[in-house]
Amino acid sequence: MKTNPRILLIEDDLNIATGLQKVMRTNGYDVIALGRGDQGLERAIAESFDVVVTDLKLPGLDGLELVRQLHQTKPKLPIILITAHGTTETAIEATKWGAFDYVPKPFEVDELLDLTAKALESSRLMSDPVEIGDAASARTAIVGNSRVMQGVYKEIGRIAATAVTVLIRGDTGTGKELIARAIYQHSDRANAPFIAINCAAIPETLLESELFGHERGSFTGADARRVGRFEQADGGTIFLDEIGDMNAALQAKLLRVLQEKTIQRVGGKETIAVDTRIIAATHRDLEAAIRERLFREDLYYRLSVVTIQLPPLAQRCEDIPDMVRYFLRRHGPEAGVASPSITPEAIAYLQNQSWPGNVRELENVVRKALLVARDYTISLDHMKDVLAQARNPIAVAHQSHATYITDLMDQVERGEVRNAFGKMLSDLEPELYSQAIRRAQGNLTKAAQWLGVTRLKMREKLKEYGLHPRQEKD
Repeated sequence: MKTNPRILLIEDDLNIATGLQKVMRTNGYDVIALGRGDQGLERAIAESFDVVVTDLKLPGLDGLELVRQLHQTKPKLPIILITAHGTTETAIEATKWGAFDYVPKPFEVDELLDLTAKALESSRLMSDPVEIGDAASARTAIVGNSRVMQGVYKEIGRIAATAVTVLIRGDTGTGKELIARAIYQHSDRANAPFIAINCAAIPETLLESELFGHERGSFTGADARRVGRFEQADGGTIFLDEIGDMNAALQAKLLRVLQEKTIQRVGGKETIAVDTRIIAATHRDLEAAIRERLFREDLYYRLSVVTIQLPPLAQRCEDIPDMVRYFLRRHGPEAGVASPSITPEAIAYLQNQSWPGNVRELENVVRKALLVARDYTISLDHMKDVLAQARNPIAVAHQSHATYITDLMDQVERGEVRNAFGKMLSDLEPELYSQAIRRAQGNLTKAAQWLGVTRLKMREKLKEYGLHPRQEKD
């Protein structure tokens, strides 16, 4: 069964520690709280944690030295610093030494929760192994042994240990992030940071600061200097997803990074050397974007030293049986099904579909089928029903509640549905989360409160259904 993320909180102020521990537990985290820096370092080294949140001023060992020693021992463990007034420059120094980020006091709890969620995602990307081809026991895997995927695997093996820039191309849902992680994990930079940035999910006004950092006073709200992701990824790898959505001004600055291996923070004049491997990905037709002057041709050639083209799922339907069995093993426990099974007819039906949403769509369909079938073998009828609902999720919205329930119970009586609650959940949940985040204007905290779920659960569901707060605003 899925376990809650483990957070180590190191804070000597008992009131602050107690309050943060309570809030974090409410949001789905397993929190261990300690009051001394030396104790925290010892515990972080000895045990497995997903994120460390630590105050900068601590008895026994200060936060700066804790960051330095812990990062040397566990370079993939994200560390968030809580800083007091007047210690911002020290926190920036700690960020250079390997801290994931920092939050200055006084801070909003939501700010710390957001940073924690980002740090957890960073930890997952670096630490969750990506298995290639054979997925008998892996939690995360690139599944498939078709001829076209064998070519992809060979390309990963050929380039992983080099420092060349890689451009991964493919439709949405084909698994570009998994390919980037596999390249990173098989490279000689595997013990250095891996930082992923979705260029389409961050507002243009903030993306430059996110990538390159900023100096104090460089724009409204820039109250202190901030180190960017390129500096944090120094010596490691940065993954720029949806690079085709980057604006022209940022394209020019990224080109400079590729040519000169240097960056400048927003509002700064200092030239900072960075040794960061760039892996980029896009679903867009970059050649057409170049013709329309939306994407720089010189940047395109710099990014595509090596290009990996991922095929749509419809072009490798022979991989679908292995993928379905993998998704059943992966998601069966969370659905409460110990040994999920599926009929050959249902798998054959899936192989004959077009899959516009590619692997991501197939995974979501399998998860929903698990909920509908429960402990029964997933049949052809189950799959037909789930796929029809998945591709028309708002059809239910056009029915009254009474009509929908009547139709559902009729299907139960006819033996077409064995788990009415599971089917109702799979029918309604995507639209519920979509409307919540849209009506909340992309405010994750507000949407989660409305639905009565944790922010962590809200993030997971938005990712599961392909919903993004920025894109779901009215």
